[in-house]
Amino acid sequence: MHSQSKVTFAPEKTQAMVVSRSPAAGPVVEWRLRFGGVPLPLQEAVKVLGVEVDRELRFDSHIKHIAKKASHRVSALRRVASFLDRGGKLLLYKAQIRPYLEYAALSWMSCAASHTRRLDNIQSRALRLVDAADPPDPPAQFEPVSPLDSLEHRRDVAALVVFHKAQVQGVPHLAGLRQPPRIATRSTRMVLTSGDAVEVPRSRASQHQRTFVGRVSRMWNIFTAAVPRIQEMNTQSVKLAANRWRLSKPTLLTPVIL
Repeated sequence: MHSQSKVTFAPEKTQAMVVSRSPAAGPVVEWRLRFGGVPLPLQEAVKVLGVEVDRELRFDSHIKHIAKKASHRVSALRRVASFLDRGGKLLLYKAQIRPYLEYAALSWMSCAASHTRRLDNIQSRALRLVDAADPPDPPAQFEPVSPLDSLEHRRDVAALVVFHKAQVQGVPHLAGLRQPPRIATRSTRMVLTSGDAVEVPRSRASQHQRTFVGRVSRMWNIFTAAVPRIQEMNTQSVKLAANRWRLSKPTLLTPVIL
């Protein structure tokens, strides 16, 4: 005989949130949601696997939180910078600071540029510490080890790799990201098309156009028009190709309200 085990949930560890931009939506269900007989208070934001999202499906507070934590770590790097060479400072930045700036980045990439620029400023602060010449070194021997790829560059490369897994490799758990192929049109000098192009979701909301599917669908169409034989590439080949291609695009895909 095997004893049956039951999974129990703690109401005090359960989060409830009404997803709406209307201030009247919350009071309609306030104190009506119950878990195990215990009413659940509504929250303005919930945290899922370390990522905080508010009731308007925005990640502004999450960006502020990670920016604060990463900034504290840059301050810690400043305190030990005099004991490290440039390679050591760069390694410490990559291992202890940049992961905060990139954790689950594809989920919150819809944030406005004003928020993501805060993260760019933190990387810039860290790189100034990395590139600061050590006092004993004469200026003639100064060889900066940076710049690194921008955080946006790294997010875009990662997004293209994930989209390739969904669109070409058919990874099952990414099936929700797949987009229908675009109906074939003739290329012009201004608009290139490829057989791998997908339909881009249309929206009048700039936030929606910045989301993963909206932004990466547009980027994928430009990328596949410039990079041949995308169907034959494995994940590593796509990553290398996406990195080279993205380096040639300093600015990319500013959303346009349709």
